Amino acid sequence: MKESVYKSYEELPLFLNARIVAQVLGIAPSSAYELMHESNFPVLKAGSRMVVPKEKFIQWVERNTGGDS
Repeated sequence: MKESVYKSYEELPLFLNARIVAQVLGIAPSSAYELMHESNFPVLKAGSRMVVPKEKFIQWVERNTGGDS
């Protein structure tokens, strides 16, 4: 597994693209693209571009890990 380059949520930009999602989760970019196409993943579509709002991403992580932090 790849190590995340981000050490806290505060370091994340307001919107995350697939490359950043992959870096944060320590997964391959192709896996991030697949994840971003899942119906329960919080994606904002702007034309053909897909981005993930930082706060929605944090909520998704917490929901899917059972964490509260």
